Amino acid sequence: MSDLPLTSADDLAKQDAERSPRRPEGLGKDSLKISELFYSLQGESSTSGFPTVFVRLTGCPLRCSYCDSEYSFYGGDWRSFADIEQQVASYGAKYVCVTGGEPLAQRACLPFLSRLCDAGYSVSLETAGALDVSKVDPRVVKVMDLKTPASNEVARNKYENIDYLTEQDQVKFVICDRADYDWAKQQIAQFELLGKCEVLMSSSYEQLKPKDLADWIVEDSLQVRFQLQIHKYLWGDVPGV
Repeated sequence: MSDLPLTSADDLAKQDAERSPRRPEGLGKDSLKISELFYSLQGESSTSGFPTVFVRLTGCPLRCSYCDSEYSFYGGDWRSFADIEQQVASYGAKYVCVTGGEPLAQRACLPFLSRLCDAGYSVSLETAGALDVSKVDPRVVKVMDLKTPASNEVARNKYENIDYLTEQDQVKFVICDRADYDWAKQQIAQFELLGKCEVLMSSSYEQLKPKDLADWIVEDSLQVRFQLQIHKYLWGDVPGV
């Protein structure tokens, strides 16, 4: 565990409430606030490289030091499930990734995930690991972060979530420096993550050289999946790709 001071539970709850979108009065429960919806290649996870529809929800209770989607914290448009699904279907893709921000900050995310599964899509959820994942539809692949010390949000890790991970799920570590890497190794060992699910490691974009992380993994024969955010190398660090 980190030696960093923990924020109180009351403070964290207040942050969650303040940073989660609130549905306008009169709008049905079958709706979500969407930051962006686009079709691209999956840049991370075990489906990296596959054409994927990304549904990015507005809002996030975390403020990670390396966040690459701060624009999704605010703004966006409220849309009905049916409207979102219609656009998703228009791309003809098999894979749908629901991301953020933090998707689980919106309660309607859970039934929306199930609805996508019912429609026959292969669905993944990108979540920061700070909110409860126990009620996520078991058909959904959970790609869950464990926040490292250099993220400045290590106190937000909800370690109870590890109990709800299955073999199809993935734990992701974004590594900023050698200390982050050593910390991640400790978590992998302590929680026996390699026996629970796939473990991903990526270097924080333009903060840690990918080669350095790759070298550390090889030197330690650490049985994790090294990954690059390939969409950034193809199109740059911009929204909508």
